Amino acid sequence: MTAPKKSRKSKKKNALSVFLGFLCVCGLTVVVVASYVLFNAISFVNGDLAIDLEEYKAKQNQTSFIYAYDKDGVVVEIARLHGEENRVWVDYDDISPYMKHAFVALEDTRFDEHHGVDWKRTIGVIVKPSNIGQGGSTITQQLIKNLTNQSEVTIVRKFNEILSALNLEKNYDKNKIIEAYLNTLYLGSGCYGVETASEKYFGKDVSELNAAECAVIASITQKPTKNNPLLNPENNRVRQLYCLEQMYKNGALTKEEYDSACNYELIFTNSDKYVPDEDSKVVVEEEKVINSFYVDYVIQCVRDDLMEAYGYSKQQAIDEIYYGGLKIYAAVDLEVQDILEDVYVNRKSFPELYSEDEGIPVQSAMTIMDYNGRVVAIVGQAGEKTENRGLNRAANSYRQPGSTIKPIACYAPAIELNLIHYSSKIRDYAIAVNGKLWPHNVDETLGSNQNVTVQYALQESHNTVPARIINFDLGIENSFTFLRDAFKLSRLDEKEDRQLAPLATGALYNGTTTVEMAAAYATFGNGGMYYDPYSYYKVTNSTGEEIILSNEQPKGHRAISEETSDIMCELLQTVDTSYYGSGSNVRKFQIMAKTGTTTNNTNRWFCAGTPYYVTAIWFGFDIPERLDVNVNPCGKIFITVFDRVHKGLPDKEFPKSSGTIEKKYCQVTGLLASSSCTSTATGCYKINSLPGTCTTCSSFYTPGNDQDGDIVDNIISGIVDNIIG
Repeated sequence: MTAPKKSRKSKKKNALSVFLGFLCVCGLTVVVVASYVLFNAISFVNGDLAIDLEEYKAKQNQTSFIYAYDKDGVVVEIARLHGEENRVWVDYDDISPYMKHAFVALEDTRFDEHHGVDWKRTIGVIVKPSNIGQGGSTITQQLIKNLTNQSEVTIVRKFNEILSALNLEKNYDKNKIIEAYLNTLYLGSGCYGVETASEKYFGKDVSELNAAECAVIASITQKPTKNNPLLNPENNRVRQLYCLEQMYKNGALTKEEYDSACNYELIFTNSDKYVPDEDSKVVVEEEKVINSFYVDYVIQCVRDDLMEAYGYSKQQAIDEIYYGGLKIYAAVDLEVQDILEDVYVNRKSFPELYSEDEGIPVQSAMTIMDYNGRVVAIVGQAGEKTENRGLNRAANSYRQPGSTIKPIACYAPAIELNLIHYSSKIRDYAIAVNGKLWPHNVDETLGSNQNVTVQYALQESHNTVPARIINFDLGIENSFTFLRDAFKLSRLDEKEDRQLAPLATGALYNGTTTVEMAAAYATFGNGGMYYDPYSYYKVTNSTGEEIILSNEQPKGHRAISEETSDIMCELLQTVDTSYYGSGSNVRKFQIMAKTGTTTNNTNRWFCAGTPYYVTAIWFGFDIPERLDVNVNPCGKIFITVFDRVHKGLPDKEFPKSSGTIEKKYCQVTGLLASSSCTSTATGCYKINSLPGTCTTCSSFYTPGNDQDGDIVDNIISGIVDNIIG
């Protein structure tokens, strides 16, 4: 019986050895990792300057300009950008000495003693977060947050903030750090820095403030609205007295100075007693300039490009635009923009529609481009624009495009792959999807069960035909790939939009914008090239150096062949636009167009182009609601805008490649017409992919009637299709 006991002891010994070995490995790993982190942390703290305060200071108050070219090619200024914030940098020696003491008293009592991090306070917050009613960040750490705009609550960010604070204090003295802090912190009412706050609240230069007034400004921090002395003077007063008390305890004020400050009568700029001195810096509220939607769009585009080019955060890019002294040369056509704004601000040709619940007027947005990606005009709302950088529905409201998706998701891809041609006959009938017949056409039927041409299906905006083409010929993957790669719709859902419904009828999961749709439709009027939309030609810094890749010579990629572009352009010109208005100026030119309506009639679209410009228009309510209209309002807006835009323009036609040819086709079979065909029309075809010639037409068939000879085939094919579907 002794052997089993030894065996058990041996097993326990082995298990203990394994466990101890595991602990040793874990301990060694921790030591290695900790050593690596510590080494890198020490290297960072003692290494090169991580944040350059002089660079931030240099960027303050450098107004940026947006220019445009007028009709004569002369550069004109269209906007000055100096920020929604009010910022003025003031040197440390020009700040009231009480200001530093006030902020130190409230925010960081050991500021002059620590080296960027108050370890005692930090550990105290970890042990007891409510310690002394404050967080663990020092003024130096708060400055880091102000400069980087990174304030998310994560261990990694806090660790990096600590290292940056230690590095900053290795390179700058305390006066430089407090100077930067006092010039960058937010102090309510759009004020950044103590100078603008001093002017805003007291109508004085910051150098003139006494202890009581400095305590007022210091008390705004943490809760800029709640403690705003103009809005909530009672709240500010409570914190101001606490600040003065702390200043007295810290030795910044004598007992006499403390008592005097507590009893000092505060007179703010909104007080009846306030009388500005002639030499004082009185805050004058300038009339706010409301920039156009084009200026807003330029700012958005430059911001995104700065983020991509330099790895900026969104806030860093905006700061560069508003305070970096940039010169931005916009691609706007000033005359076209003026026309677009006039129509939209005054709602010309708009129907009187209001939401049922709120009575809010209907909205719309429109983008106009040339055929090389230049956004010549853009408007993001109907009615008067009342704010800068508000919602731009043209660029940022993603909506389902309805039937305007069909040319780019179905017809163009299928023609490109030689699966269909201009007059291909496709059955106008629903298919079986999940045991049900789908889709319905605009007339709410399942289709006529007749064979119709591609041209007729596109003209009448049938849903059944593109559903059949994608389902039986093109394939969902090909359709999706064209939308994503050729036409660059940016928010396609890899799962939800890889289905028949969104591809055939435009029920995209995330939707698209007028900017994206205009760029996609431009391929039908420029020989098949896709160009990324651009709103500016170039951007230079304050010294004149170009800082972003220029758009002056845009480079596109081939989305579809020239031949497919020709055919799509011809197909879209067969869409009837006559009931949208006479438009004598624009109707002198070719017009390609496609309408779009979403389920329950909540969104209306119109994508159209002339040889000069291409456009996409959206119309609907911000909160989707049924639109009680018969005629597509976007079409009327199009005619109204484009008729004025095209006034006086020279004659011009869409480009035509040498790879296509116009030929007559048989309306019965959709094949090229023979001498026996008596019902014909003209279509556009690829020379290297012509359909066959009709051999069907004879006395047995009645010309022009598609059902006479094919009725039995139609019925049989319909049954087979639905079984397969």
